[in-house]
Formats: sequence, structure tokens, C-alpha cells
Amino acid sequence: MPPEIEALAEQVFVALADPTRRGILAALASGGPATATDLAGELPISRQAIAKHLALLAEAGLVTAEAGERRRVRYRLRSAPMQVAQQFLAALARDWDGTLDALQDHLDQRAERPVTTKFGNAAGGPGSKSLPS
Repeated sequence: MPPEIEALAEQVFVALADPTRRGILAALASGGPATATDLAGELPISRQAIAKHLALLAEAGLVTAEAGERRRVRYRLRSAPMQVAQQFLAALARDWDGTLDALQDHLDQRAERPVTTKFGNAAGGPGSKSLPS
């Protein structure tokens, strides 16, 4: 993945790491564009704290500020940065899927081969000794 895309994905993950910011995004997703005051009425934190979180979300590109009536700023979700983060996770999952598939193939092949003892006999076969229970 190109470095600028990785940097954007990192900003998104940092923004999403905080449960309050995830709550703000969820409120915007369910209720549409809102001001910091509107969001403070829905969430258990002050308008000033919400404004700080919105600034970080805007820096990550997850929300955009729009001028509203009476000089109020409304915040709206932006999906493009989230899509970049999803692409990053999908690429990571593909890499892991290939590694895990190779491990599963290896384990399946080992399970198909008979296990031999240090004496050369297949475990449980003729000439092998069972351990007392």
C-alpha cells in the first residue's frame, strides 16, 4: 500500500480508537449533520469536549464542517477515509488468509502421514509397544 494511503489509514484508526469519537460518528451516522451543541445534547460530554473531538475527526477527514444558519457550524460524515481504512484492512486480511491457508495445508499434510516412532514403526502398528494406562 502506498505510504500516503497508509498514513491516511493510520489517522482514521487513531481517530476511531477513542470510544467518544466513535460515539460522535455513530450519532452523525444515525441523525445526519449536527452541530457540537446538538451532539452535546445526545452524548454525556460537554460541547467543548465534543468540539475538540470533532477537530480531530475533521483532521482525519472523517467529518467535514459546513456553515449553517446563524453562524453555527454543522458537521457531516465523510466516507472516503473510512473506505481507505477498509481497503487497508482487506489487504491485511488477504495477507493473513494466505499465510493461514498455507499453515492449514501444512497441518493437513502432516495429519495424512503416519506418525513413526524412533524405532521406525508406525505408532500403534505391529511391533510398537503401548504405554500402560
